[in-house]
Order: sequence, then C-alpha cells, then structure tokens
Amino acid sequence: MQENYISELQKICGAHLVSKNVPLKEHTSIKVGGNVSIMVEPDTIEKVRSCITLLQKNNIPFFVMGNGSNLIFSDEDYDGVIIKICSKLSKIEVDGEYITAEAGALLSKVASVALENSLTGLEFASGIPGTIGGAAFMNAGAYDGEMKKVIVETLNIDGTGKLVKLRGEEHDFSYRCSRIQKEGLICLKVVLKLEKGDPKEIKAKMMELNNRRREKQPLDLPSAGSVFKRPEGYFAGKLIEDCGLRGFSIGGAQISSKHCGFIVNTGNATSDDIIRLIEHIQKTVHEKTGVLLDPEVRVIRGK
Repeated sequence: MQENYISELQKICGAHLVSKNVPLKEHTSIKVGGNVSIMVEPDTIEKVRSCITLLQKNNIPFFVMGNGSNLIFSDEDYDGVIIKICSKLSKIEVDGEYITAEAGALLSKVASVALENSLTGLEFASGIPGTIGGAAFMNAGAYDGEMKKVIVETLNIDGTGKLVKLRGEEHDFSYRCSRIQKEGLICLKVVLKLEKGDPKEIKAKMMELNNRRREKQPLDLPSAGSVFKRPEGYFAGKLIEDCGLRGFSIGGAQISSKHCGFIVNTGNATSDDIIRLIEHIQKTVHEKTGVLLDPEVRVIRGK
C-alpha cells in the first residue's frame, strides 16, 4: 500500500487509530493468522464511511471485522486494510425497553446493560464473545435464543458507503444468516426491543446458561466457537464424535475432547492446520453419514 493512502486514513481517523503490519493472531480468539498491512479502528460511524469510501475509490482491498471470535485468517499476510469495529465504536444507550448499541459493543456487555435495566430477552447472549454487529450479521444464537427475536432495527453501510437502515422483517433473518450477510452490508448500529423483567430472574438465567457453557465448552483454550452450523435433524458435534474424531488433531489444531463441535488451538496451531482439520472433518462425516457439514466460522484468505 502506498504511503499516501495511509496518510489519508490517518487524516480521517487520527494517527493513533491506524496501525501498520499488525499480527492478526492477536485480534482473533483462535490466535492464528498472518499480518495485515494496515489496521484502522474508526471511533465514529462517519469515520467508517469515510474509510470505506477512500478504500473503494482507490481499489484497495479491505475487510471489516469485529471481535474476531469466529474468524480464521490465513497464514499469508493480508495486503490491504482491516477495519476493526470493536471497542472504539461501542456506545450503548437505553430508552425504556429499547437498547441502541453501536456495532462494536460486545454482546456480553449489552446483555449486562439489559440486566442493569431489568430488561429480559437477551439472557442467551450473555456468554457469546462477539460484538453485537457480528451477532446481527450472522443472527447469532444459543440456548433457544436468537438475535432475530430481539432486533428491531439496524443501521448498515454498503460497499459504496451508502447507509442502509433495515427494520423488522427487512432483515430476512434465518438460521445463522441475515440480509446483512447476504448483501455484504456492514452493520454499524443495532436497536433491540426487550421486555421488563425481574432482575433476580434475569441474573439467575444468565448464570445458569453460563454455567452450562463452562461445563460443556472448551473455554480454557483458544477457539473460534462452534465450527459448523447445525445440520437439519442432527447435531454437528454428535456426528463428529460418532465418526470417532474426538481429540483428533492436525498439527496444533485439535477437535476438542470436551465438545466435538469445537476446534481448539493447543498452542502452536497454524491457520493451515485448522483449515485442513475442518476439511478432514467434513470429508469423514460425509463419507460415514452422508451429511455435509457447513462451516459457521469464516475463513479469510490473504490478499
């Protein structure tokens, strides 16, 4: 990337929010990936728009990420710009039964704010590690809860910098999918509609679900969360276990012995290890059961 583009990004966001040659493994929960030429962390919606407009105008490759909790960056360096929407764009506001959160707000933090304001409906999300923007993008869910049940409006931006507001059924939510995802939009802000509840009951439900997570999920090792979407009529982890793959590893990537739906980084995994293990799981499960597992995690190749 030429120095003048870096200078323009610094003018838009401030030099302190633009970093060069950043190791992506430090920005993902599974701790793998090469370096990115430039990482920028805009702290306003307008700065996000200005960055995208600049990069589009100059044909510079870019990718927008949140907290990196379901991303696997390849081992090759990413020759372009990563726009990270996380803690710098994470303001949360409450108005009665509505919560408005900027896309970089952690879902767990929004759930905590809901609890503080005696609002129920987001308990299922209190242990999900991603941002609310990422959760809207993929219609995140757990324990019979989904974002589509609580999202009433989102503010997004398309690849040209145009703002796109979606309301209600315009989101076209489905299992781990949304119109935001299908149209390649970038979520900037989310409005939730919750209900008044008993704070003691809300807290008890959050504690119950988080205890279940700790008991069943490998939270002690780096992972990207649940690797595969749930196949209709099956559970991905059960299929993988039934195929005798519990604990199977390639390099430093291992199918968790605690929950076969997770791949963990045992300490020195590469992106290639993880990708090859995903492919091995898909091949083995398909050959033995006829079910083709569809990844829930996103693999981002170097440019």
